[in-house]
Amino acid sequence: MQLSLSTIVKEAFESPRGEFQKIVEEATSILSSEDGQVGNLHVIGRLVKIKPEGNALIIGDLHGDLESLIHILEESMILRRMQSASDQIIVFLGDYGDRGPLSAEVYYIVLKLKLHFPKQVVLLRGNHEGPKDLVASPHDLPTQLQMKFGQTWTQAYKKLLMLHQRLYTASAVQDKYLIIHGGLPTQARTLDDLAFAHLKHPKQALLEDMLWSDPDEATDQTRPSPRGAGKLFGKKMTDETVHRLNFKVLIRGHEPCQEGFKINHDGKILTLFSRKGPPYFNDHGAYLDLNLSERVQEAKQLVHSIHMF
Repeated sequence: MQLSLSTIVKEAFESPRGEFQKIVEEATSILSSEDGQVGNLHVIGRLVKIKPEGNALIIGDLHGDLESLIHILEESMILRRMQSASDQIIVFLGDYGDRGPLSAEVYYIVLKLKLHFPKQVVLLRGNHEGPKDLVASPHDLPTQLQMKFGQTWTQAYKKLLMLHQRLYTASAVQDKYLIIHGGLPTQARTLDDLAFAHLKHPKQALLEDMLWSDPDEATDQTRPSPRGAGKLFGKKMTDETVHRLNFKVLIRGHEPCQEGFKINHDGKILTLFSRKGPPYFNDHGAYLDLNLSERVQEAKQLVHSIHMF
């Protein structure tokens, strides 16, 4: 059966809390059951390994910006592509809600895609889906849900918090890309450290770094982040981590970019930001339509696959 984006959008606005909650519960159940080989994906803990074939549409922070999400899905024609080929996937980099007023609608559409294409949609965890000791501030999601669902909003919120615990913390394409919401966990020695970072939190800072840290051109190693969580990490730390974990480019979100994307640390880091408007006021959003089989050494080679809007 063909999936219509316009129909999903209509449902997102009109569905009552019970239907929204059901979608969240079903998506949480799917994420909880994923283990081992899942289509072209291989799931280990909270890490998703992606085969280096086909295409990955990589979407950065949305923060309740429904207009940008619809634009990306329409322009890329990804629904049609996923329906026709199993090696066409979407990777969301996290931060689905907060800030923008249509957070519930964005969640609905993203989760509906996961339900319809369970083996082709990867949902990463952002810092706005973090653990209870690392809640982003301001945290607008409760207010947004209350405005949409009235006095029954708390049940939907509790279900979303359960979903957040099941989101993936990293994805990897062998020898090519590491895909994380925030920053490099510079203490990591293997990909297994990323896969099971959630089990070691907060004793180890791996998960915090993956959700909160940022690259910095003025820093050699690391220093405290002005965000109040995570670190600023420099090129030296990036070089060491890239070599140790055996990848070429870190693809991440987390940071607003005026052009929708930016490149750091001599091409080893690509940042994508896929929403526009207040409170960030970036001129453009961007997403990446990535040929996974393409041989890449650094992020500048991916510019032709970046779509600004």
